[in-house]
Amino acid sequence: MARSVSEYTRKRNFDVTPEPPEEQGARPKHANALRFVIQKHDARALHYDFRLEINGTLKSWAIPKGPSLDPKHKRLAVHVEDHPLSYANFEGHIPEGHYGGGDVIVWDRGIWTPIGDATKSYESGKLKFALVGEKLAGHWTLVRTHLRGSGNKEQWLLIKERDESARSADEYDVVTALPKSVISDAEIDSRKKNKSHKTDSTKSTAKKTALPAMISPQLATLVSEPPAGDWLYEIKFDGYRILSRIEKNKVQLITRNGHEWTERLPVQAKAIAELGLDDTWLDGEVVVLNENGIPDFQALQRAFDIGRSHHIVYYLFDVPFLNGVDMRDLPVEERRAALKKIIPAKTKTPLRFSAAFMENHHSVLESACAMSLEGVIGKRVGSPYVSRRSQDWIKLKCRLRQEFVIVGFSKPKGSRTGFGALLLGVYARQGSHELLYAGRVGTGFNEAVLKQLHEKLQKLEAKTSPLNKSLPASLRHDVHWVKPSLVCEVEFAEWTADGVLRHATFIAQRTDKPAHDIIRERPKSLYKDALKNEDGEMADGSGSPTSESRKKKPAPSKKKNARGESSDNVADIKITHPERVIDKDSGITKLELAQFYEHVSAALLPHIHDRPVSLLRAPTGIGGQQFFQKHAENLAIPHMHHLDPALDVGHASLMQIDSVQAVVSSVQMGAIELHTWGSTSDAIEMPDRIVFDLDPDPALPWRSVVEAAQLVLAVLDELELRAFLKTTGGKGLHIVVPIAPQFDWDYIKNFSKAVSQFIAKQVPERFVAKMGPQNRIGKIFIDYLRNQRGASTVAAYSVRARPGLPVSVPIALTELKTLKSSAQWHVGNLHERLAKLKKDPWQGYSHQQKITSPMWKKLGAKVPTK
Repeated sequence: MARSVSEYTRKRNFDVTPEPPEEQGARPKHANALRFVIQKHDARALHYDFRLEINGTLKSWAIPKGPSLDPKHKRLAVHVEDHPLSYANFEGHIPEGHYGGGDVIVWDRGIWTPIGDATKSYESGKLKFALVGEKLAGHWTLVRTHLRGSGNKEQWLLIKERDESARSADEYDVVTALPKSVISDAEIDSRKKNKSHKTDSTKSTAKKTALPAMISPQLATLVSEPPAGDWLYEIKFDGYRILSRIEKNKVQLITRNGHEWTERLPVQAKAIAELGLDDTWLDGEVVVLNENGIPDFQALQRAFDIGRSHHIVYYLFDVPFLNGVDMRDLPVEERRAALKKIIPAKTKTPLRFSAAFMENHHSVLESACAMSLEGVIGKRVGSPYVSRRSQDWIKLKCRLRQEFVIVGFSKPKGSRTGFGALLLGVYARQGSHELLYAGRVGTGFNEAVLKQLHEKLQKLEAKTSPLNKSLPASLRHDVHWVKPSLVCEVEFAEWTADGVLRHATFIAQRTDKPAHDIIRERPKSLYKDALKNEDGEMADGSGSPTSESRKKKPAPSKKKNARGESSDNVADIKITHPERVIDKDSGITKLELAQFYEHVSAALLPHIHDRPVSLLRAPTGIGGQQFFQKHAENLAIPHMHHLDPALDVGHASLMQIDSVQAVVSSVQMGAIELHTWGSTSDAIEMPDRIVFDLDPDPALPWRSVVEAAQLVLAVLDELELRAFLKTTGGKGLHIVVPIAPQFDWDYIKNFSKAVSQFIAKQVPERFVAKMGPQNRIGKIFIDYLRNQRGASTVAAYSVRARPGLPVSVPIALTELKTLKSSAQWHVGNLHERLAKLKKDPWQGYSHQQKITSPMWKKLGAKVPTK
C-alpha cells in the first residue's frame, strides 16, 4: 500500500526549497526530552512559527505577533500542518513564489514538558506546559478557540502563565528585545519583503544624517560557490575602485585606500558634479574598455600615465548616501534602483550604471569567462551596505588572479631588456611580517612596461632577500632582491602544493593596494550545511550562517626547510600523509592539525606537563575508527615520556607529554585528543584537582548549561572553594577545582559525589547525579566520575575529534554569561582568541585549597575516615 502524502510534503517542491524533506519511517524509539522550536518567518507577513514535538512530529502554530511574556496578552496562534522533526534545525531562504517563500531563522529552541498527557491535552484543545529555551521559559498554555480562520484553520491562543518568568509588556517585549537567531545570530530584515506594497522605500526606511567625511567600501569575499539564497550578479570590473563624495557642490574622487584622485579624473568629477547631488556618496569602479568593450587594466594604466581621463569610464553600482539620506541599511536592490534613477542615459558621459541580472551562477560565470572577463560579483538580495569585507558580496573568478608583492627580479636573457622575470611573494596572513615565496612571472610584459618597471625596481634594490626563508641556490641564481613595496597583479592557472604559482601571466602593476595587505586569496565554500554537525546544529554554537569560522585554517602556514624547499616537518617531526583530511567539515589536514598544536603549545603544555596522558587516536580522520590509548604498549611515539610501569601495575607504561615535539609526534601517530589525569606523575595517588563535568541532555538550550554552571559555582563558593571554567568542545562545561594533594582518590571521588548529590537534591528539576541518558532527560548530569583513579579529562587547549574540530578552552568566570557555546572555539579561530587575551583566564590557579570537615557537613554528608 502506497504511503499517503502528508500536507507538509504536498505543499512543497523539494527540488527547489531548501527545507528538509519528511523523514521516512517511524521515529527511533529512544528516551529523549521533547523539543520545541520557534522559527521567525518572513513570508507574506512576518510571523513566528511555534512548534512542539508530539508523537514524533512537530505540531505547529503560526503566531502573527510572536509570543509575549505578559499574561494579559493572549496571542493568536493559527494551527498549521505538522512538520518533520528535522525542521527544528532549519534556517534559510525559501524561494519567492513557493509555499512559505521568505527567510526563516530559529528564533528560540529548547525542551518542553507537558503538564499531564501531551496527546490527550492536544486532542482536547488545552495544552499546559513548561518551556526551557534560550529566550522563553516558565509555564504556558495553548488553548483552542471556536473561531475559524482562513481555509478553515483552527485558531488557538498562546498565553503566558503568571510565574517568575512573566514580565509586563509595558517594560519588556521579548520579540523586540531579542530579534536574532539562537543558532546563527542572524536577523531578519523584513524591509526587503513585500516591496510591491511600498510606495517609497527610501522615505519610509532610510534616515537623514550628516555626511561622513570618509567611508570604507564594502569588499567581496572570494568563493568557489555561492551560498543558498537570491543573488544579483554584476561584471567584475578590471579597474580601480573609486568612491565619489559630493558635499556643497564639491566633488571628491577617492580610492579604496582613502587617496584622493580627483585631479587624475577631472572628466569624471565634472560628470558627477552635473548630477546635481548633495551630501552623497557613490561607489563604483573606473575602467578603460578595449575594442571589444571588455575592461583592460593595462589600458587604464596607460590612460592615467598620459593623462587622458576622457577614455576612462566610471561604472557606478551603489549609493551608500543619497542627498543626505543614509541608504546603507536599505536592501541592495533598493539602493541600486535609487542609483539608476540619477545616472543619465545619454551616451556622451563617462558615467555608466553597472547592470545586474539574476541567473544561475554557473551560466553567469560561464558567459563571463567566455567573454574573457575576470569574473563576476554576486550581491545577496536584501543585504545592507557595510564598510568591510562581507559574505553578502562574493566574487567568482574565471582564472585565478590576485595581487603579489614583488620581492626581486632576474637578469634578462637573449634579446629581452630590463629583467627576465619577477619574483613574487605573499604575506602569511593579515598583519604578519612573514613574507613567503610564491613563484615567478616572466610573461605578459611589453617593452614599455619592462622599461618602466625596471627603473622602479633598480631604485629599490636590496642586498638581502626580504623573504623569511632562504631560497635554494638554483632559484637565487642571477636574482636582484628589492625592498617589498611594489605590488603587481598576476593571472595564473593554479597554486601547487608547495604554494607556488603555475602558468603565471603579468597583468599590471597595482598602486592602489599596500604591499603589507597582500596575502594568498583562498576561495571559500559557503554551503549552508558545511558548518553543521551530525545533529544538524551549528557546530560552534555561536552559529553565524554568514560566518566562515568553521572553514578557517589554522594560523600557521606551510613551512619551508633551510634550503627553501616545501617541508612537511613540524617541530622537527616529519608528518607523513600531510594532505590527509582529518575533518571533512573544516577541511583541516593532518599537517594543519600538527601546525595548530605547535602554534598553541605554549598555552597547552602547562596543562599537561608532569601528568599521565591518554590519547584519542583517529588515524584516518574523525570519520573513521577511533580508539582510546592509555598506555604506551608497543607504539613507539618519539619524544613521548614513558613512566615507571610500577605506577600502573599489570599494564604497560603510562605516557607523559613534556614537549611540543611529543605533542606533534602524537598527531603524527593519529592522535587528535589529549586527556590528562587529575594528579601529577610524581604523586599519582594524590589528586590535585576536582573536575565536575556538566553533561546536559542534548535537547537542552545552551542557556540551561550556563545557568547550571552558575548554580554549581554558587555551591562551591559557599564551600569556600575557588573554581575555574573551561569549555569542553562539546555540549557542556568543565568546572575545575584545584586542591592541595592531601587525600587519595577514593576520598576525592566521594567528596565530588557528595557535591553532585547535594546539588541534584536541592534542584531536582534541573540536575541529576546518576549517569545514563535515561536519567538526564531534560536535565544536566553533574559527572563526578572523572575524579577516580585512572579516569582522565580532556586537556585545556586539546582539539576534540568532532566535526569542525572544536577545542576545549579555559575561560574567565566573567566570560560565562557571554559564552555562546562550548564549541565556540575551534582549530580555525582559536588563534584569534589567544592573540586578544591580555591575561591568563585562569590567573590565580593554585593547588593550595584543602577539603575540610565543615565542607562535608554543609553538604549534609558524613565525613569519611582518612
